[in-house]
Amino acid sequence: MNTTFDWLRTKLAQDYSLDAAALVPDAALETLGLDSLAVAELLFNVEDEFHIKMPTETVPLATLGDVARFIDEQIAQQHPAEATPGIVSAHASS
Repeated sequence: MNTTFDWLRTKLAQDYSLDAAALVPDAALETLGLDSLAVAELLFNVEDEFHIKMPTETVPLATLGDVARFIDEQIAQQHPAEATPGIVSAHASS
């Protein structure tokens, strides 16, 4: 069973060539070298992967854990019947 964080960790290691060992929930996005453009690109990928629409307003996301929780919240709001907290939604292709 994959968690949202597991998906996020895999995606970041794959797409941004980040060391998976450094991808822990309290890792700061800035420390990992993920600027606002990289986070925006990541959230576009999240929309495609989980079939959700991200809000247009800016959300303060400082750590990988923040990002995973935000994704879980969006899945729960937009697909409540299919959401299991912390678990990648049935909408995920992986």
